[in-house]
Amino acid sequence: MHPSPVDPVPDDEHARIAASTFRMLSDATRVKILWALFIEEASVNVLAEAVGATPAAVSQHLAKLRLAGLVESRKEGTYAFYRASDSHVRRLLAETLSHAEHVTGAATEDDPHSY
Repeated sequence: MHPSPVDPVPDDEHARIAASTFRMLSDATRVKILWALFIEEASVNVLAEAVGATPAAVSQHLAKLRLAGLVESRKEGTYAFYRASDSHVRRLLAETLSHAEHVTGAATEDDPHSY
């Protein structure tokens, strides 16, 4: 017999929002952009250099992240500066990156083909 979950199964709306958030985090460049924005506010060019992508690609990713409500922007003259807007997502991303570190550490310590 399996123990019952602490919380009931999420309703459709909460499940849809969670899936949408995971979709936004399913791209490695978006993960890097979002993490950089949790550290500090930045422009497209600064982000592009930080994550190793073109400014055009970063702009496209930022547009998706903004539509999802994960990134906010402000204008200063002709420049736009972006920042991460959701502390819940920061915790989710930090936990996921911690898991990635655990997986890669475990794989290199034991057997590089174990995952």
